[in-house]
This record gives sequence, C-alpha cells and structure tokens, in this order.
Amino acid sequence: MSSLADHSPASAPLEQRQPTAAPQPFLGLIEAVTVEDPVLFPFDGSILRKHAQNAWIWAARDLCPDLLGEVETMSQADLEALMPQVVTRMRDGLKQAEDYETGRRLRAQLGGPEALERLPFVINALHSRALLIKAEAFGKAANGIDNDHTLGTALQAMPLQDASATALLMHVAIGQIANPTRLVTTALRIAGGGSEAAIQRGGFAPLVDAILAHAQNQLHALQQTGPFADVDMTCRALDRFHRLIRSLTGYVEFARNSRWTMVLAALTKHTSDRIEQRLKEVVPDLNQGLRKMPGTDRLDHDRLLSALNGMYLLAAVRDSRDSLAVNALFDHAWSQSGEALELHLTRNLELLKLNPDDVLIGTRLDAAIKMAEIRFNPEYAETLRRARHTAERRA
Repeated sequence: MSSLADHSPASAPLEQRQPTAAPQPFLGLIEAVTVEDPVLFPFDGSILRKHAQNAWIWAARDLCPDLLGEVETMSQADLEALMPQVVTRMRDGLKQAEDYETGRRLRAQLGGPEALERLPFVINALHSRALLIKAEAFGKAANGIDNDHTLGTALQAMPLQDASATALLMHVAIGQIANPTRLVTTALRIAGGGSEAAIQRGGFAPLVDAILAHAQNQLHALQQTGPFADVDMTCRALDRFHRLIRSLTGYVEFARNSRWTMVLAALTKHTSDRIEQRLKEVVPDLNQGLRKMPGTDRLDHDRLLSALNGMYLLAAVRDSRDSLAVNALFDHAWSQSGEALELHLTRNLELLKLNPDDVLIGTRLDAAIKMAEIRFNPEYAETLRRARHTAERRA
C-alpha cells in the first residue's frame, strides 16, 4: 500500500519547488498562532511561518489535490468546510512517516527534520481552530474586564489540564491583550504564588510560554536597518517587548538556571544586540544630518531621516530600558544627543538670522526642532518654533 507522502515527488524540499498554495498558510485559519523568524526557542503554542507554509503546501499538493484543487481561488469558508478531511489526511500522513523511508521523504518535502518535528503542532492547531476563535474573543474581552474576580473566573474556564490546548489558547489570547501584567497577576493569585512550581501546579506554565513566545516574536521587527527602516514598527515592537517581559520579571519568581530564566536572558540579549548598533549611530547621524555642508551646501536627506528615526528609537529605548541590557550605551547616547542637538539648534538659529531665506538652513532647523520635541519635550520645541519665527521677522 502506497503512503500518503508518496503522492508526489520528494526530490527537493518544498522551499525549492514552485508553490501552488496561497501565500498565507491554510488561508489564515491558524494565523493567530503563526510567528516569524527568528525563533530561538520553539514553544508548543506557536508555529513558525515557514513550517506552517510547508505543511500547507504538502497538504494542498501531496495529500489533498482532489479536495482543494486550485487553492488560489478558494475562500477561507471553503477551506473550513473541508478541514476535517484535510486534518485526517495530515494525521495519516504523519503516522505513515513512522516508517523510515516514508519519514525520510517527508522530511525532505517539509524542508528538514525540524519542520517534521513541528508538524504535530501544526495539525493540533488546525484541529483546534474553533477554540482559537474563542481564545481570540477572550483576549479582546479581557481588555475590558475591570473586575479581577471576573477575569480570574474567565481564565479558569480555559482547559488548564490540557497542556497542548492551553498552549495554543494562551498564545492567541496574549496576542489580543494590551496589558499582559493583569493576566499574569490574576493567574498567580489563582495559583497561590509566583514561584515556577506554583505556576506549573496551577496549569499556567503555557501562559508564561505564550508571553515569552510573543516577546520573541518582536525580534523580526528589530532587524530593519537604514534610513527607510520602519521606525514606528521598531518602536512598537520595543514597547510590546517591554510590556511582555515586565509582566513576568516584575511578578514571577524565576528559579536560577531554569529554562524560563535561560530564555529570558537570551531574549534580552538578542533584543539588546539588535538595538546597540543603532544607538551608536544616533549621535553621528544627528551631527551629519544637521551640519552645514562645506563648500556648496546641500541636504543629506538620508542622514537627516536617520537622525530623526534615531530620536524616536532613543525615546522608545528610554521607556523600555528596564527590559533591555543597554543602560551604559543608552546613557551615553542620551546625554550626547542632547548636547549635540542643543549645539545644532543654536548654530542653525544663528545661521537663519543671517540667511532668513536659506531653505536648507530652515529645513535643518525644522528637523532639529522636531528632534528636540522628541528628545526634550513639546514645550521646549514650541519655544524654539517661536524663536525661529522671531528670527525670520527681524530679518
């Protein structure tokens, strides 16, 4: 009897074959538990996008071509109606992979042993997709629950004795919750303490895992570089990372050398490493962007934009520094940027008085005032704007 994994050639991994499936794995049915690279630590409640994508292509092309047909034209509702059959075939395909040769071919199809190891988690998420919708609703509702007792009752309604289901549900819920600290403190009260042992006894280990998984999922937003990097996304990722990490470190009593302690330390280091180089560039970008060019003056637009982005980043790091390991570097960049910015403001104001019609000086001064609003405060920036208008009127 031929195996389900034999229904198409497996001479190359799925990443190397032209996909016929839609870009979003399973048309978004498990998007709530899908995370981005890099994944330093896998968690039971989350699925790396490339693993979900390869499982989707395997299901669409190799297991269910008779069911799914042209998936590019299929709606999510169409797929939902077929999911019981799709999940059954995926489970059968995974079971047949216990055979050595079939397993070898399936590893190649999915892109490697790690993808095969994570396949049961993909199948579990697909099987639990109705629960994922309920978990998303719980997360949204939790934001509006003011009463701690009511929140605790809702939290205890989760299947805490089923670790695999709870892992998925917690991951989805945390993705919707603006203030994870409330959920953590409520869970610790129910568990009867903040120690790792109490959390595990209470069935809330998946909650800690979900928070760490979401914190890890902010790393991909911190990889952008250059003047056109999305600084808003970077700042939001830093703020989210901080809120998630502080919800744990502020209340949970982590054991020395435990897995959670190791994960926390590693995530803090990797996040800080991604920020360090950009902090080092803040003052050089500021100086290069705001100085008057020797000879024929011109604007260095890239440096000016990088300097402005650097101010936003600096402010975001200031608000998140308790969850990072960049204190010395931040202090230096914060102090030096303030001194350099005041110097350039003074110089450009003086230059504007002498050359009120110089567009380049005016542009640099406007940018410097915006940076001052971020670095200092809006009141100081408004004072500078009045000084700018006064200089122009006197001229």
